[in-house]
Amino acid sequence: MPVASITGTNGKTTTTRLLAHIAMTAGKHTAWSSTDGVVDHGTMIESGDYSGPAGARGVLGAPGVEIGILETARGGMLLKGLGVSHNDVSVVTNVTADHLGLQGVDTVDQLAEVKAIITRATRPEGWTVLNGDDPRVWAMRTGAPAKPWVFTLDANSPAIREALRDGGRGITVVDDKITVITDGAPDQLVRVVDVPMTISGLSRHNVANALAAAAAALGLGLDRSAVIDGLRTFRPDAALNPGRMNTYTARTSDGECTVVIDLAHNEAGLEALMDVTDGLRQPGSRVHLGLGASGDRTDEILDNLGEIAGHRSDHVVLLYKPHYLRGRTREDIEARFRIGLQRAGVAEVASFDTELSGLQALVGQARDGDVVALMCHSERQEVYDWLAEIGAVADDARAIRRKVVAARGEHEAEEEITALWEDDDEEQRIRTAAALSAKYPGDARITYEYAGTFDSAGQEPRAIALYRDALNSGLREPFRHRAVIQLASSLRNVGEADEAVRLLRDLSADRPESVGIAGFLALALHSAGDSGEALGQLLSVVAQGSTDDDVLRYRRSLTAYAAELSAGRD
Repeated sequence: MPVASITGTNGKTTTTRLLAHIAMTAGKHTAWSSTDGVVDHGTMIESGDYSGPAGARGVLGAPGVEIGILETARGGMLLKGLGVSHNDVSVVTNVTADHLGLQGVDTVDQLAEVKAIITRATRPEGWTVLNGDDPRVWAMRTGAPAKPWVFTLDANSPAIREALRDGGRGITVVDDKITVITDGAPDQLVRVVDVPMTISGLSRHNVANALAAAAAALGLGLDRSAVIDGLRTFRPDAALNPGRMNTYTARTSDGECTVVIDLAHNEAGLEALMDVTDGLRQPGSRVHLGLGASGDRTDEILDNLGEIAGHRSDHVVLLYKPHYLRGRTREDIEARFRIGLQRAGVAEVASFDTELSGLQALVGQARDGDVVALMCHSERQEVYDWLAEIGAVADDARAIRRKVVAARGEHEAEEEITALWEDDDEEQRIRTAAALSAKYPGDARITYEYAGTFDSAGQEPRAIALYRDALNSGLREPFRHRAVIQLASSLRNVGEADEAVRLLRDLSADRPESVGIAGFLALALHSAGDSGEALGQLLSVVAQGSTDDDVLRYRRSLTAYAAELSAGRD
């Protein structure tokens, strides 16, 4: 029976689950063990941390098993050994500072020596899948009897050439596609954005995990088509990869926010989580973080987690994890976090008794477009149950992609929108926009663009209705304030100047520095019969915004005249 052993500081559980998913996609009866338990072809038969020899025994003893996949942690290897005499494929994801000071392992180099044990147990005819972007991991090839299969995010990495020179293979990303490198022509498997666990390419560490799992699957002899299908169907959700970058859409008082549930158990994990939140947050929105960790981290690591949280999120709360104190007190762990937070300039943070209560508070404070991230260790099921209770929906690959594109201020139909406005034929623009509206029903951005086609064609009544639909559908910035301006302009054109003035006054209060809004407000005021205030608006903009020498000299006078004109409004 083929066996794969997987270790590393971060990513070993996800890589184990993904490799098992690919093997099952290939039709193989698969059993695997991890920090969650022992799973026989999708059914949990033993729950708990089985990342040691006990897990290996459970996997190898599963009736009818054809492929065994073993997550192999540092502690198990040091205390009880591997649990198998050989493996056919070994995978080392990375080695970073974690669990130092335990079982005689005090440095990262010592930790790397422990992780390398699985590579020395790989059969000579097998494959050792190693991270070429981690020097300590890539160095493990020198002591391994099997051929090296390097995975790297850098398509020009010297490690690829070194692997090929030694009779091995490589796997990397070329032209945004996961690509196998051999002595022959490169074999492009699948686009990164079509692999859901990569969060549309945002999650670079999960891109690396996908590379590692694909190489391991091919090294085990699984069909190429099964590898592709497995990568495409492994979702970052509670069913397939619980506790690892699970993304949801939840309602807020004014729209929707994104919720990300992840273990993020060390500095690298938290940085990876924050990379994802940065890529999902909508323009002008905030990132909220529930910060927590187990007590068997060093003071330095806990301090650093606090500092990372303070620098990379807009709002932090602390989470108490009573089952993960591991020799510390709650007060001790939180004090270390606060030291790091203070280094980042964050003085006051609230603390919650459970992961769930922290999440509930964060979601309660979130606004439209915000991202809420939770470092979740022990209350996954309670968190999932609550998310279901409030109607939160797990994001599929398309939903994630739309969020990523929107976070860049774009739309997945951006090219079609650009082409729409390059057409000089007004009627054709309307027809094209109508087709887009049918393709994306209820989409606020498309509705906004559709409104614009009527507006530019002088059909203000149709435009007004659509602008209102777009705003009521949750149109986000940078398009929301533009829609208000265009709606107000259209209202002025159809004789509803008073309504236009009201809209633009409110918008001007939110964006007092906008010269454009002031200009449209002046037009609306003039149409409403208040030419004095209209002139005052324009004078005020000139006085406050111009750098002309004469304006600078007479700014005080111009400002006073503007105030005098504006004060005369009804």
